[in-house]
Amino acid sequence: MRAVVQRVRSARIEVDGGCVAQMPAGLLALVGVGVGDGEASAHELARRIVGLRVLDDDAGRMNRSLLETGGTLGVVSQFTLLGDARSGRRPSYARAAPAAQAEPLVEAVVAAARALGVPVVTGRFGAQMQVHLVNDGPVTLLLDTDKTF
Repeated sequence: MRAVVQRVRSARIEVDGGCVAQMPAGLLALVGVGVGDGEASAHELARRIVGLRVLDDDAGRMNRSLLETGGTLGVVSQFTLLGDARSGRRPSYARAAPAAQAEPLVEAVVAAARALGVPVVTGRFGAQMQVHLVNDGPVTLLLDTDKTF
């Protein structure tokens, strides 16, 4: 599984012009599921996201996690994170899991983060979403459970 994780001051997710989720300060994770991913990957990704020490402590240093700050996690599914654009101009999505496999694994990330005690908001799987966010820092990290980067 892959995630692009951004520290945000706030975020809002819209579908068909209506707000389906909004969040205060925390982390927004765009999550992509690969063909070989499973439940263990989902739990590992959730654990890594909620434990990231990229939120400010009292001295203004990136030293605290969502678990320590009570911040919110936003999760948005994004199969394009598995796109391979190394050859040509049109990315191949052959490594992205089909929706029937990906949806329950994105939900497993959400459930695992909630089980760790983090408030979570989500987009709508498979929908054309508009994600509005105020990136804080900016701080943006790439995570991959296969540790390819």
